[in-house]
Amino acid sequence: MAAQPVSRVVRRVLRAGVRSCSSGAPVTQPCPGEPVVEVPSRPRPFLGERAAPFSAFLTDSFGRRHSYLRISLTERCNLRCQYCMPEEGVPLTPKADLLTTEEILTLARLFVKEGVDKIRLTGGEPLIRPDVVDIVAQLRRLEGLRTIGITTNGINLARLLPQLQKAGLSAINISLDTLVPAKFEFIVRRKGFHKVMEGIHKAIELGYSPVKVNCVVMRGLNEDELLDFVALTEGLPLDVRFIEYMPFDGNRWNFKKMVSYKEMLDTLRQQWPELEKLPEEESSTAKAFKIPGFRGQVSFITSMSEHFCGTCNRLRITADGNLKVCLFGNSEVSLRDHLRGGASEEELLRVIGAAVGRKKRQHAELFLMRQDSPPALPSTFRNSLRVQVLRHRVSFSSQIVTLWKGGGVPQAPLVAQQWLGSSLPQRHFSSHLDSDANPKCLSPTEPQAPAASSGPLPDSEQLTHVDTEGRMAMVDVGRKPDTERVAVASAVVLLGPVAFKLIQENQLKKGDALAVAQLAGIQAAKLTSQLIPLCHHVALSHVQVQLELDRARHAAVIQASCRARGPTGVEMEALTAAATAALALYDMCKAVSRDIVLAEIKLVSKTGGQRGDFHRT
Repeated sequence: MAAQPVSRVVRRVLRAGVRSCSSGAPVTQPCPGEPVVEVPSRPRPFLGERAAPFSAFLTDSFGRRHSYLRISLTERCNLRCQYCMPEEGVPLTPKADLLTTEEILTLARLFVKEGVDKIRLTGGEPLIRPDVVDIVAQLRRLEGLRTIGITTNGINLARLLPQLQKAGLSAINISLDTLVPAKFEFIVRRKGFHKVMEGIHKAIELGYSPVKVNCVVMRGLNEDELLDFVALTEGLPLDVRFIEYMPFDGNRWNFKKMVSYKEMLDTLRQQWPELEKLPEEESSTAKAFKIPGFRGQVSFITSMSEHFCGTCNRLRITADGNLKVCLFGNSEVSLRDHLRGGASEEELLRVIGAAVGRKKRQHAELFLMRQDSPPALPSTFRNSLRVQVLRHRVSFSSQIVTLWKGGGVPQAPLVAQQWLGSSLPQRHFSSHLDSDANPKCLSPTEPQAPAASSGPLPDSEQLTHVDTEGRMAMVDVGRKPDTERVAVASAVVLLGPVAFKLIQENQLKKGDALAVAQLAGIQAAKLTSQLIPLCHHVALSHVQVQLELDRARHAAVIQASCRARGPTGVEMEALTAAATAALALYDMCKAVSRDIVLAEIKLVSKTGGQRGDFHRT
């Protein structure tokens, strides 16, 4: 890796003295006075190879040469990443309308002939396509194609990578947005963290260098893990690529979720001031940096804050055969229809050339952020978690490096247990309705601990947080025995019909309101002692927040339960969780309606204290 910057400079210098041809091989320019040797022409078969300057069909009106083609092999995916698609998935194109393997290879041959020298296979998730290995092997036979890459979520990678490498796969991008297993499951709505880790380990083992790890950074979800990701590059040949959160159909994009490149870079420089920028290739989408002495590197893909449209050399073909000249554009042309209609090579090239010629200078102005991003939203939880991450950074990253070197798979680090509670289930809820339109209980799979009742709670003769002189005082619980404590609290948010409908359909512009409220409640329960002045700190063993939509009242019913073993109860933690979840829901909906009422915040039950159990009737 240390020689990589030199190699990039060398490639750039060499490129200055060559021009490319349709086969992708370099053609040296003749020296002054040197005779030009004419190569006799000969007939070429359809989609054959032809030595010529870079294709005019792949050159747009701004002079950009498109030598990089992304081909989607499938619309299907075995994950449901929250920033990519809704949990129920997206409507799929009928199989008959998708490109066949032969159609994919026919188009690939044509594009390579015209100058494409890099093809990346994407999806959906490309590794769920049964013939993906054969497709790679067929692409490898195309003379002039220098790079065959794949972008995968990594779930099937460890199993297929040996075959893919033998077939000719030369580059790998693996999506991984968190190093915390429970958070991974929340983001992608599926299990599989350890399979992804196995895939990364397998790629390193087979000699891929660098192994590119793509991380979409989302405010409030994983921006606290930036330093942990970078720490992995110290001993591993990884190129960790932080991607600015971008708009896609179905991900309900909003500006507040985006963490800009400059903000991320500032965070990294505080930890590693020696971070140095690496030279960039002209058409690179990533700004690359390296920490001296580290084996790997880190990159930023600045699609939103500093777009790279001016040097874009990418085209993409969707799984149903549409050519897209810009990821953000809506304009598509069906190459599939022309292929199946019997179009000749020349006719296909005219269609492609016309589409490329219409490519705009840059993607939609709506999504270009020309100003610096706003400062990070204040969050006591994020700051608290950040401290925990810093405490465990060295041990966590070294643990992963050690296990990967030894062929192992890292287990959930301590910070994951602190973030979610040691017994918190890792399966999170869906905020969508069942097909019969009945409201679905939004709860994890682990059953809630029942709150038994043993009669009414006896009244205390005096306030426990007031001393004999009427001044505030914290209760001394040092002599109380440790017992198992459970408390359940609830709250109701009367939303009104408009906000209720938007939440029910998960169409709020701010995003998934129910998911945000659930996380807010969990976070608040663990921070109760910091919010309520005279509360003791309690090491919670379990926090659960459930939300259920009440159609009759146009309301959301919240129930929070907390469990711990200690000398003091957890009713304040449960009440704080329910109340904060209600407040978060209000915040998510306030732009739609200010006529929202927070009601019925109450303790439902508590067990395990010296004063007996309580259950509200």
